[in-house]
Amino acid sequence: MTDAPTLGTTIDELWSIIEARRTASTDESYTARLLTGEEDRLLKKVGEEATEVVMAAKDNDHDHLRYEVVDLLYHTLVTCARFELSADELAAEIRGRFK
Repeated sequence: MTDAPTLGTTIDELWSIIEARRTASTDESYTARLLTGEEDRLLKKVGEEATEVVMAAKDNDHDHLRYEVVDLLYHTLVTCARFELSADELAAEIRGRFK
């Protein structure tokens, strides 16, 4: 039996996939379209997903909240990649807040 992947490992894998999509066909990859397409489309999506997280939390809907948090995380990471915030920068910022 293998151990379940950790959140950190999974986010690292997702980050790698997002970065790899930079060179993917925009006809075939939603992520590539978000990385290279109209900026407002991506930013509106982040706002939409954030609102859906709030609504799911207010409804105390565990499964829906999990789904929406993952959508928000994905779109937030794509936004970071698009605006050239590195994973190392994000990690350093998080660690800096541990104190």
